[in-house]
Amino acid sequence: MATSAVDATGNPIPTSAVLTAASKHIGTRCFSENVEFLKCKKKDPNPEKCLDKGQQVTRCVLGLLKDLHQKCAKEMDAYVGCMYYYTNEFDLCRKEQEAFEKACPLE
Repeated sequence: MATSAVDATGNPIPTSAVLTAASKHIGTRCFSENVEFLKCKKKDPNPEKCLDKGQQVTRCVLGLLKDLHQKCAKEMDAYVGCMYYYTNEFDLCRKEQEAFEKACPLE
């Protein structure tokens, strides 16, 4: 079972469980990048026109995942492991979610 949010070299692995577990943090930290990307997509549906905005979102999320893993690796890995095991069912991972959010509160 993949229970770590990063690989052996410390690079984030953005699986669905990792992204779901970090979703509140992503929504907070990467808000402006996401808004700019969505504005771009609304203005021009051509995918090529918004590649730079999409890359900014990706950079923000990967940086955030790395930061979270450095600050609260044990709690994040426990939460991600639970989300992975229970197919991203928040209700079944509340204990791990609470520990993760206490160790790494929203900024």
